[in-house]
Amino acid sequence: FGKFVTVGGDRIHYVEAGEGPPILFIHGLGGQLHHFRHPLFGELDGYRLVALDRPGSGYSTRSHSTSGRLPEQAETIVGFIRELGLEKPLLVGHSLGGAVALTVAVNHPETISGIALLAPLTHMEATVPPEFKGLYIRSPLRRWLMAHTLAVPASLKYAPQTLDFVFGPQKWPADYIVEGGGMSGLRPSHFFATASDTVAIEHDLARIEARYGEISLPAGILFGSADRVLDHGKHGVPMQAVIPGLDLEILEGIGHMPQFVARDRVVAFIRRIAERAFGERKASGQR
Repeated sequence: FGKFVTVGGDRIHYVEAGEGPPILFIHGLGGQLHHFRHPLFGELDGYRLVALDRPGSGYSTRSHSTSGRLPEQAETIVGFIRELGLEKPLLVGHSLGGAVALTVAVNHPETISGIALLAPLTHMEATVPPEFKGLYIRSPLRRWLMAHTLAVPASLKYAPQTLDFVFGPQKWPADYIVEGGGMSGLRPSHFFATASDTVAIEHDLARIEARYGEISLPAGILFGSADRVLDHGKHGVPMQAVIPGLDLEILEGIGHMPQFVARDRVVAFIRRIAERAFGERKASGQR
């Protein structure tokens, strides 16, 4: 366990390490903070590293009054930044966490120094990928019933196939289930939050997309060319024409989890964007 802080009606679980300019990590759909703590925290000295479990994920709770919509999640991030006293952190968002980071950059740019996105969800998909259709349950009641009956046994049964898809074409790390936090997702509350997030995306992402051109913060996107979850040709490359000065890096042959399988490249990417973000803040005289 790490530490807990209450933000709005949610009890947010987080871990932190190091000293220096703050970097805040936001995980993706069905993930948890170990998607960053395990592969990256030992590699990024010189920074205050903070990773959280998004509401309902990992050991964080989500209040019954929230739906998982992107603006709500962005407000939680802003409230978390305020509660911890983080001075304009760099946001590192992976997958759906990238969409959350983009929402913060659009709605609350004054609270952060920049965004470094790993395989981010940036545009609406026409359909839910077959591998995730079991999460698209529009009825909250059906979602709750599934979470408390079939979800955990089914997740255990199909875990190898799911991990093969998410990590592919690379193999998932042998220690992922324990050290990577894989087991922490096998709880009814985690499934309910993940399914809620899946349904909630469609309510706001298109509207947020329309405002990407407003982002003037230092920004970077790193994608694997062999990502099976999100296509870099749709979610990465087009962003260069939208966000001024975007740093785009494509890793040949890498899948959706670059922080585990291309650690050195990801660390170099985060450091590069951090140097821009905190350098610009220092040059402008901001704290």
